[in-house]
Amino acid sequence: MSLQNFKETLTNLLKTDARLVDNLGELLINIVHEFANNLDPNLIELLLNEAQTREKFFLRIKEVFVFKQSDFKFFLDENKIDNSYTQYENKIGLSFGSRLLRETTDVVLNFPYKDCVLEGGQSTEEGTDIYFEYDVQAGDYVEQKSKRKEVFFNQILARDEIDRLFEPKAFKAPLPDPSDRPKGGFSRNENGTITDNLIIKGNNLLALHSLKHQFRGKVKLIYIDPPYNTGKDGFAYNDNFNHSTWLTFMKNRLEIARELLTDNGSIWVSLDDKEVHYCKIIMDQIFGRENFISTIIWNSKYTVSNDAKFISYQHENILFYAKNKEIFEIGLLDRTKEQNDSYRNPDKDKNGVWKATPLHAKSGNEENNYTIEFPNGLSWTPPKGRYPRYSKDRLMRIYHEGGLYFNKNGGIDKKTYLSEVKQGVTAGSVWTYDEVGHTHANNEELASLLGKGVFDNPKGISLIQRIFKVGNISNDDIILDFHAGSGTTAHAVLQLNKEDGGKRQFILVEQMDYAESITAARVQKVMEKEGIESSFIYLELAKNNQNAIEKIEKASNLAELMAFFDEMYEKYFLGYNIRIKEFRKKISQEGAFKSLPLERQKQIFAKMLDLNQLYVNVSDMEDTRYALSQEDITLTKDFYQF
Repeated sequence: MSLQNFKETLTNLLKTDARLVDNLGELLINIVHEFANNLDPNLIELLLNEAQTREKFFLRIKEVFVFKQSDFKFFLDENKIDNSYTQYENKIGLSFGSRLLRETTDVVLNFPYKDCVLEGGQSTEEGTDIYFEYDVQAGDYVEQKSKRKEVFFNQILARDEIDRLFEPKAFKAPLPDPSDRPKGGFSRNENGTITDNLIIKGNNLLALHSLKHQFRGKVKLIYIDPPYNTGKDGFAYNDNFNHSTWLTFMKNRLEIARELLTDNGSIWVSLDDKEVHYCKIIMDQIFGRENFISTIIWNSKYTVSNDAKFISYQHENILFYAKNKEIFEIGLLDRTKEQNDSYRNPDKDKNGVWKATPLHAKSGNEENNYTIEFPNGLSWTPPKGRYPRYSKDRLMRIYHEGGLYFNKNGGIDKKTYLSEVKQGVTAGSVWTYDEVGHTHANNEELASLLGKGVFDNPKGISLIQRIFKVGNISNDDIILDFHAGSGTTAHAVLQLNKEDGGKRQFILVEQMDYAESITAARVQKVMEKEGIESSFIYLELAKNNQNAIEKIEKASNLAELMAFFDEMYEKYFLGYNIRIKEFRKKISQEGAFKSLPLERQKQIFAKMLDLNQLYVNVSDMEDTRYALSQEDITLTKDFYQF
């Protein structure tokens, strides 16, 4: 049965239930949604008794049929079942339970706005229609917005749309190299967790929600270098919501990132001064203010820019939070050779090398001052204005244990043995470029792998490896970077594993087009150039509306765009507030539109697509309209262990 025939069958079937139609015989789609939400037994029986709807909306487990509630509701909206909302013009938003205003004298105003979810590069404006109008002065079609009648549209559909948005996505493994596609399934540990290194291309919010099905509570450290919201980082925002949009963007991702962390894990976020303090407030809310550890200052530039208007910024910030500070164990930095060389053994002490510690201190109680006579005939009195560091009894015990050094000048010091001090150094809150590198050196490091100018200002592996050290990464931990950029995090993991034989695992997510040509390419070249025996699996979120965007980009003229329009309308998801008929019958036929540059025409076409439907959900992946190969369906099932 064709899709159109099935839609008609479903519509006619629903209309047989008098509760689902109004006095004009029109289907009350909001009531259908309401009954589906409440698992209304009569609605379920109605769908179950019809063979075609039973096959579509029910899952059979032995002799039991399970209603696929989310799929049913989504089908109503996706396939434009009763897409007219005119019947709600005077009623929508006013209800008592599932009953409309006309059906009761008890009225409840349901506030329509829900929590925002920003998929990335989206406007947060609601309650408007988008259309295009020719501006004679500009010589171009200008996007216009008008007040939409269905201002409460979000009340019914938003929750389901968000649920669908966050459902796990299907994967594709497009690279032909055998090392990039798992043979015989993903590698897993004894707990069933994937142990392969992963590089995933696709929207990072949706990728994180997909990853949680395998890696919830298993990632030891997250490092991200997100867009700084400078207006120069290639991340487009609605100008009216620049700051708030960026905060929403970060909040959505940090919330799911916390779910992925182990209880003793940590998260590190690189930012400049523009948004770091605002981001800290969000992270205080998500991770708990009590779990904030430090703002690390990284001295990222070694020169001053004299053309700076006010201050030449030479640093970046790294927000450092533990998931649970009570059980997080900080890592210590390695002691330097200079620090160890300050410990000597001039008297050949059998307990090892030591460093002299004065017996006196700057502060103390005058009444506790004393002079002590040692059995070897020497005595000690604190210098004027100083006080004993130890009690008289304690100092005498140290003497008998051989813990004092009497030098040839008559001075006496306590021996502090290297074995007594911490076998590492506590990190400070300021990291200099001498310690962890600087931006110029990082650019050179990447250029040596991929050539000059392929990526601006990447972080360096020295910086990332220090984060690993302080984050107390063990040799089999999982590290996640969901703003992977040029792939520095993976490079740092691979190099560290090579040095100490560890089996640390990296997971990278990058949604920009360079995920394959830069991110994955860098990781591959690092392994080849440095002789590292490792591998990774490159995956892409299976595309849905993203395919439409790419088809639009490939069009060579308006005729090809218009030929694609009907396919775009029928096959892909368009914005619910786009005036499709007006564009098809009027705008696209106007001479002014036809005379626009092709690139501008493409922009208008792409604007109609719903960017919340860029990728294919796992629950839909076997639908033939998405044209996923059996290979990719098998790969996806293996990833989620279905």
